[in-house]
Amino acid sequence: MSFEITGTLVKKYEVETKGESFRVRDFVIKANDGGQYDNFVKFQTTQDRTALVDDINEGDEIKVHFDLRGRQWQDKYFTNLNAWRVENLAGASGAASAPKTEAPSFTDVPAAGSEPAAEATDDLPF
Repeated sequence: MSFEITGTLVKKYEVETKGESFRVRDFVIKANDGGQYDNFVKFQTTQDRTALVDDINEGDEIKVHFDLRGRQWQDKYFTNLNAWRVENLAGASGAASAPKTEAPSFTDVPAAGSEPAAEATDDLPF
């Protein structure tokens, strides 16, 4: 299952090493869902993906692509939101944002209400 959500990066935690080689890093966003109450969502990154939020600052607008992961331990159930891609919507990260292009300018368009071109010069068959 793959999902995405946009919001503001509120907190990014330091990378933690668990065991000998397993790395994990959490970060929290304030989701832009338009609700009455603030919606804070905590995500987890693991191994080489712990660097996903290195170049993003707290307060930046981001889009997070993530998967839901669940597991059971004894009689308890745990759910993780594993982020696998983070896009900086503010454009600070060049790799995550698309280049901006200007819209074409149409300055030769005749003004509304002006006379149409003479039909005598029209050599179209229809």
